[in-house]
Amino acid sequence: MNSLRMRLFVTLVTATGLVWLAAIAWTYVDSRAQFESILDRRLMEAARMVDSLFTPARAGAARQVGGDGDALARVVSYDRHLSCQIWSLDGRLIGASDGSPDPVLSDQHEGFSNRVVEGQAWRVYALSDPAKGFRILVGDNLGQRRQLEHGLVESLLLTAGCVLPILAPLIWLSVGRGLRPLNRATRDLAARDADNLERVETGRMPSEIRPLVDALNRLFGKVAAAREHERTFLAYAAHELRTPLAGLKTQVQVAMQAPGAAMRDAALAQTLRAVDQSARLVEQLLTVSRLDSGGRPAAIAWIPVEERLRDLLAGMGSVPKPERVAFAPALTELEIQMDEDLFDLAMRNLMENALLITPPEGAIAWDAALGADGSATLSITDEGPGIAEAERALVIRRFVRGSRRAKLGSGLGLSIVTMALEQSGARLLLDGRDGGPGLKASAIFGPGLARRAPPATARL
Repeated sequence: MNSLRMRLFVTLVTATGLVWLAAIAWTYVDSRAQFESILDRRLMEAARMVDSLFTPARAGAARQVGGDGDALARVVSYDRHLSCQIWSLDGRLIGASDGSPDPVLSDQHEGFSNRVVEGQAWRVYALSDPAKGFRILVGDNLGQRRQLEHGLVESLLLTAGCVLPILAPLIWLSVGRGLRPLNRATRDLAARDADNLERVETGRMPSEIRPLVDALNRLFGKVAAAREHERTFLAYAAHELRTPLAGLKTQVQVAMQAPGAAMRDAALAQTLRAVDQSARLVEQLLTVSRLDSGGRPAAIAWIPVEERLRDLLAGMGSVPKPERVAFAPALTELEIQMDEDLFDLAMRNLMENALLITPPEGAIAWDAALGADGSATLSITDEGPGIAEAERALVIRRFVRGSRRAKLGSGLGLSIVTMALEQSGARLLLDGRDGGPGLKASAIFGPGLARRAPPATARL
């Protein structure tokens, strides 16, 4: 049952039916007690009325006739639902109402009692009058009482059976009317095209539906932002790929038309550099796309910083003069708690950026500082052209280069570093190198994300 309207309808009809049945049960229990009380009072009143009407003269006449009462006409006839017997105190039947059973209704002299006479259950009230010399028994057939009670229940059930079929279509229409705002919003959304991400108006929405529509509007906002970001990203990517691909095509044409081996080799070398540039750009684009897809770090671990940085440097392939990359002693026992893949991604891009912009004779240095609260600053300093102070807040954006850009730079490296660090609760800070041109890029880790390695794992 996937229809909300049908669910509400079935729920309301079922609830209405259950409430009606509960009301019938309560009415039956309450009415039965009241019936018993009313009918018992009727027995008492009937006995007293017979006592007041049956005078001593009639009693004497009945005694003169004698016998068990057959000779006496049945002079008492009060109600066809009641049976009345008048017995003398010495046990002779004086009179009885029409339809009264022949046996005595009760042996009790005063008050109420339940008896079974001739296979039928009776509720009997006995009233003795010693002054008149007789005892009055007024009985009510319990079967007839139960018929009255059952008649009440049947009438209530019949009423429910007549009312519920009338209520059902009214409930159906009421549920449909209550769902009109939701149906209206559904029609509005169905009529939209794929590019329409405008907010759904919630001014006249019921409060029960408004949270759903608000959540939908927030989703529209996120999708719109993602689409805009995607358009911008693709436009920048197409623009950035156009230059290396055009250069690659030109160098291939030069190599094909080169008159000599030297010119051809130079063109092929330039072609190889263009291929490297394109491959690095594509790799960075894929990395940015992976980071944009979200997802929490899944491989959190304590990373030995110096060991990991040396491994990253060794895995970079043909790095000119790798010995120019220095590692400060403060790195030896430092460990960072971070997703291992994100740490490698951020540090590799920082190191590649430093290697790209630092001349072969320049130096690159890694350093670190550990705080007492478990915070840490991991920095790399190069001797390249550096980044102007006014541009440092801009170059961490995608496809933004500083005015002193490197030939192989794509404007994505620092953006990748920023995203990787932010997903791990850290941040990137750019500053100038002390004592000369160059850039100092620092990864700042908050409290609890760094520690000094335990003695068993510290590097020797």
